[in-house]
Amino acid sequence: MDNFRKLLDTSIGSFTLGKLFSAVITFVICYVVIRILMSLLSRFLNKLSLDKTLKNLLKTTLKITLFILAVIITADSMGIPVTSLVAIFSVAGLAVSLAVQGFLTNLASGISILISKSFRVGDYVEVNGPSGTVREIGLIYTKLLTIDNKSILVPNSEISANKIINYTSEPLRRLDINFYVSHESDVDSVKRALHQAVDSIPTFIQNPPPWIGISAFLDNRVEYLIKVWVKTDDYWDAYYELLEKVRTSFKENGVEMTYDHLNVHLIEKTEEAGE
Repeated sequence: MDNFRKLLDTSIGSFTLGKLFSAVITFVICYVVIRILMSLLSRFLNKLSLDKTLKNLLKTTLKITLFILAVIITADSMGIPVTSLVAIFSVAGLAVSLAVQGFLTNLASGISILISKSFRVGDYVEVNGPSGTVREIGLIYTKLLTIDNKSILVPNSEISANKIINYTSEPLRRLDINFYVSHESDVDSVKRALHQAVDSIPTFIQNPPPWIGISAFLDNRVEYLIKVWVKTDDYWDAYYELLEKVRTSFKENGVEMTYDHLNVHLIEKTEEAGE
């Protein structure tokens, strides 16, 4: 026993083997506690409907924090001044945060987007100008894929600070589209032609029923408006099909489609007699 105590009192620099042995045991205990806490956190997060990216961020943040605490506790068991160590970590953290301020802003915005669930992967959104299908919601950038297959990376800080338009969050969407005819066209004929075009497209929903009517009288044309509901997934197919059907229906019903033009009336002045 005396020999073991002498061994523990053996100095290695300013430390003894006893302190080093105590530090190793302390770190092992801290490591076991960290594993248990991380396991409990994983079980808790699996019960929540959070994004996978956010779950991984929470796990990583907690793990780093716990390991920093383990290092501080281990250093304290070795007799290293903990106050100085905490001060070093604080100064280093401040320096890093100032150096990556923009990164942290995007990170905070990314967390906000994941928590608020303003949109999900697969939604078609418009964010601060760019629009496209959401392919990935990262912690720093959100990846959009445009209709013409262009990939756009939008910083999360720009998304959270601006208006977000989500076109596919609801199962139904109303299609509003205008058509223009001449003032000479008969109202009943125009409405009949538009109804025929709408009724010929099976993807349109009849409840609520379509609305068709005059929306404005312009200088050289009359504006008609169609309001009809459709499933969100069928929106664009129905939109382009309606354009073709209306064109055909107008021809069949003798409705003249018009365009921007200017009517010029020439007045001929006759010379007065005797001049």
